[in-house]
Amino acid sequence: MKHWDRVEAFVEVVRQGSFSAAARRLKVSPSHVSRLVSQLEAQLGVPLLYRTTRQIRLTEPGELYHQHCRQVLDGFREAEAALADLHASPRGLLKLTASTTFGERHVAPLINRFMQLHPRLEVRMHFTNRRVALIEEGFDVAIRLGELQDSSLIARRLCGRQERVVGSPALFNQHPAPQHPNDLVRYPCLLGSLDSWRFLIQGQRREIRVRGRLQANSGQTLLDATLRGLGLSQLPDYYVDEHIQAGRLRAVLEEFRFADTAVWAVYPRHRHLSPTVRQLVDFLAEQLPLAMGGNENGVA
Repeated sequence: MKHWDRVEAFVEVVRQGSFSAAARRLKVSPSHVSRLVSQLEAQLGVPLLYRTTRQIRLTEPGELYHQHCRQVLDGFREAEAALADLHASPRGLLKLTASTTFGERHVAPLINRFMQLHPRLEVRMHFTNRRVALIEEGFDVAIRLGELQDSSLIARRLCGRQERVVGSPALFNQHPAPQHPNDLVRYPCLLGSLDSWRFLIQGQRREIRVRGRLQANSGQTLLDATLRGLGLSQLPDYYVDEHIQAGRLRAVLEEFRFADTAVWAVYPRHRHLSPTVRQLVDFLAEQLPLAMGGNENGVA
């Protein structure tokens, strides 16, 4: 493509948020960057940026053009880095996201250990229960739980993850334990983000609607309420296994437990050649099952 320097300048202006910051990154003058972007707009015949004295923002054509150019440019950079040193030690900046509790409890210690092994690596960890748009928000890797949505991202299974229905001994002193998921309509249940629980009944996935006094989008909150005897909850094994072993909780409906939904590393296709991403995912695939209980399914 002709005038690739114009495209690089445009993408860097959007990435940095200003012409001056982009100029420092590209080691040229702000006027040169501004001229390259103007030449690109003239070449394409459409305005790409709205310019004001305080900020810049993308036009509608600019949004579309930037989305494609950034992926191509990032792909070139990753390919060059990978070919320059295919087996290089992880280095540079890596941005990773995971759900809050799982990330803090299981992912962060492993990332910290990985950083000890690779002192030239910088990491930005972002923990949120919001589903992050990796490419749009500039993340290299996401650790995701459960069933994956269809996407163009690459996914690698790291270890197993199962959800268990649990209650406290105090609760079962007041209510007989349910024998079938259909019995839950008569039970006080503690709800997460959804008002239904998944089960495997006669080999088929079933969604059972449940009701209760408490609903929260926090597993830790539901765990505390369950331990206090406020109701049954369906929580991932890494929340409840130690409490089951200690006798503080009792698991029920185990024969109807839904099939393994797994923990995944998800990353954009253009990051597939990155030695840093590849080695990190390999490390997590090896270490995460051990950290979660000593076997492949992550169940103690």
